[in-house]
Amino acid sequence: MLQEFKAFIARGNVMDMAVGIIIGAAFTAIVTSLVGDLINPIIALFTGGIDFSGWFYVLDGGEYASLAAATDAGAPVFAIGKFIMAVINFLIVAFVVFMLVKTVNRIKEAAETPKEAAPEAPKGPTELDILMEIRDALKK
Repeated sequence: MLQEFKAFIARGNVMDMAVGIIIGAAFTAIVTSLVGDLINPIIALFTGGIDFSGWFYVLDGGEYASLAAATDAGAPVFAIGKFIMAVINFLIVAFVVFMLVKTVNRIKEAAETPKEAAPEAPKGPTELDILMEIRDALKK
């Protein structure tokens, strides 16, 4: 059983998957930082600093100053603003990932594009051409 496990781990697929997970985690941190630290402040600048995350409804009818106060009090809360912010962040992250993948694909295609083919050297006569010449020479 230990030998089978070693063979399983030594296969390229498992190592590729492990590398993909590690790179994916690092990439997630980069994209999250890009969205949170660069893109969201620009959006806040144009929208006047609107933050939907404070928009909530308390389902028990109580009055609370903030979402944190309502959740600390144990009140049932419908946090619509947090959901809206999650959707906005998802759309931003999806767009950033799309642009990064598109750029990587463009770079990959440029690297894989073969250089212009050299002009082919002129070829000699074909077998048919030679046979036709022999036939014509024999007719004379």
